[in-house]
Amino acid sequence: MASLVYVLGALTTLFCAILLLRGYAHTRQKLLFWIGLCFAVLTLSNVLLFFDLVLLPNVNLHLTRLGTAARAMALLVFGLVWESER
Repeated sequence: MASLVYVLGALTTLFCAILLLRGYAHTRQKLLFWIGLCFAVLTLSNVLLFFDLVLLPNVNLHLTRLGTAARAMALLVFGLVWESER
């Protein structure tokens, strides 16, 4: 049951990333790009969560997952700051 939740979480963030980047392609609003990029990296973080806890339970990917999520948040903060200065 937990593996289903991990997969659904990854699919949800992937779907959000696709919609946000598609919106950016149509409107060219930079904030949509940064948020879409954040969600794309969060998708990678969720996929790593699935690999860490379900597929490779003997391998510890905890720091890798946290680093990926931190990069996603850093992209979001950078995009917000960059766009607020314009």
